[in-house]
Amino acid sequence: MLNELVEQSPPLPGAPGARCLDVAVDGWHALARDAAAAGARLLALWANPARAHTAVLAAYLCDRAVLVAQLRLPAGETTYPGIADVFPAAARMQRAAADLAGVRADDPDSRPWLRHAVWPSAYFPLAAPSEDPRPAGGPPVDQYPFVRVSGDGVHEIPVGPVHAGIIEPGHFRFSIVGEKVLKLEQRLGYVHKGIERLFANTKLLDGHRLAARVSGDSAVAYSWAYCQALEGMSYATVPARALWLRALALESERIANHLGDLGALGNDAGFAFGLAQFSRLKELWLRHLEAALGQRYLLDFVVPGGVTRDVEHERLASLGTCARTIVTEAAVVRAIYDEHSGVRDRFVGAGTVAAELAKRLGLIGLAGRASGQACDLRVDLPCDPYKELEVNKCGREEGDVAARVAVRFDELFESLRLVGNLVKHLPQGERRVSVAVPPPGSAGVGLIEGWRGPVMIALSAGADGCVARCHPHDPSWQNWPVLEHAVIGNIVPDFPLINKSFNLSYSGHDL
Repeated sequence: MLNELVEQSPPLPGAPGARCLDVAVDGWHALARDAAAAGARLLALWANPARAHTAVLAAYLCDRAVLVAQLRLPAGETTYPGIADVFPAAARMQRAAADLAGVRADDPDSRPWLRHAVWPSAYFPLAAPSEDPRPAGGPPVDQYPFVRVSGDGVHEIPVGPVHAGIIEPGHFRFSIVGEKVLKLEQRLGYVHKGIERLFANTKLLDGHRLAARVSGDSAVAYSWAYCQALEGMSYATVPARALWLRALALESERIANHLGDLGALGNDAGFAFGLAQFSRLKELWLRHLEAALGQRYLLDFVVPGGVTRDVEHERLASLGTCARTIVTEAAVVRAIYDEHSGVRDRFVGAGTVAAELAKRLGLIGLAGRASGQACDLRVDLPCDPYKELEVNKCGREEGDVAARVAVRFDELFESLRLVGNLVKHLPQGERRVSVAVPPPGSAGVGLIEGWRGPVMIALSAGADGCVARCHPHDPSWQNWPVLEHAVIGNIVPDFPLINKSFNLSYSGHDL
């Protein structure tokens, strides 16, 4: 049934295989059931408020396609059928849509998610006219009813939202007995920045800069997804050289993040040597990246129609040499991680997410691949130039910290291999073409496999060359709730290690 719907649905500009489908109220939940039965994944759920009607949208990652379903609510209607019983990851997305757009799912959990008393409960930022200022002064802080665990010896440890160092804010409430965790409940949204409302005041040809700053460690993935949607709406043909340079930047971003995380994971296991070595290798990579592409962190490298700058042959060769050096040195440190009894004792069996649970909860991206969820858009739904690069998909079945570390190592080496090929076979040609402003009312979707997992942008054009609506989606939306399950039965001191093995984004989640 789902495959037939996908084939019959009109194409949507942007990501390969993207299609759109209008759904009636009585078919919304049925479509979710059909999608789950067909093995599809929920990519995102959001709301588009408008004067005439509000639309609720859900994006499903199907077999070789992305289906964006749209439910148009009648004027004045503010409720719709929830799908959290089918896709548990939808619960927080639905709560965020309620806070931002004023439309509520009929699922039981109706607690606020993003508001944190920053604006009045009757004010909905995305539904208000873009020129209207936010009302001054919010209501008293909500009484947020955490789920309580009772019994002999059970007590709570509230952590955050303010943490030590420069970590972003999030509240974690542990219910424990002795040192073992019985339940963890998170509350996020403390770094809500109003990104989606800011997009509405942005020119379409400038929106890539804001997209790159949704989550700074995934700047290339977000800006590429935005440009992919925009270029599809404008029917622009991006030069092959620009696409290969984008892939080089994306794999470079993946390499930098994996190097940093592998060091931090060693440090959280009490192995500071690992932190020192991977910090050194990350700094080496970032210096060569700056020399080749002009920035250590590529916030403004991907632009509509291509990339901001070309790269000299000598710089490319140097980047390839650096990649080979890191392969050799990282392999040595990996062997030490594998053989060090103290590190193995902390990694193996900690924070396990079984494959069946991962599938049920919608675990996605790198963490999903460590729990038997073999989905990588670079392989399964590749955009150019990944169709030519023949990416090797990495994965494990065990689902513990050790598995997530192993996937990071495997993906690090695979990205370093891809960089070598990209440098060696980079085609000649232009680095950028002009992109026309798409007409008002046009819409597109961008989808790129970032280092955490699929990054999605849903974009629609408004008047005067401005964005009407842009919804960016980070895979952390799906994966934060799974972390609550991963820590059950583990001791409290292992939480930082388990948390780091996922390394989810606060900023990309708290739009």
